Amino acid sequence: MKKRSRIVLPLVAMLTLLGASCSNDDGGGTGGGSTGGGSTGGGGGIGVTLADYSVTLDSTSLTAGEVTFDVTNDAGQVHEFVVVQTDLAEDALPTDDAGDVDEESPKISPVDEIEDIEPGTHPSLTVALEAGSYVALCNLPGHYRQGMHAAFEVA
Repeated sequence: MKKRSRIVLPLVAMLTLLGASCSNDDGGGTGGGSTGGGSTGGGGGIGVTLADYSVTLDSTSLTAGEVTFDVTNDAGQVHEFVVVQTDLAEDALPTDDAGDVDEESPKISPVDEIEDIEPGTHPSLTVALEAGSYVALCNLPGHYRQGMHAAFEVA
């Protein structure tokens, strides 16, 4: 029995560590995003503040590569953080009949998002961005129409 436990216990420990390092917990995002706290690569970390009803970015000129958006929900209600690539103005995105952004429109390319950001929370989203024009927005019902969007450029 002792011989088996000397083999099994280290094997279990190794598999546990391997599983943790390969997991993709994106904290509620729906794509390849990550909630890692640090920033890496070209664009670095960008602070984002969500309020009722605005999206404020610390910088609107980013460098292509991996960018981490450090989001803070300063509002008293749930919001989301959506990044789309588009050549359209931030207030001219295609919308549905209710005035919410049509994320299926061929005029925009969704990058990634964090859904259901509770008040007072601070999630992060890491994405790889190519050069181009982007819009960050909240697309919960009525929020985009009330001004929750901000444009930024990636060079």
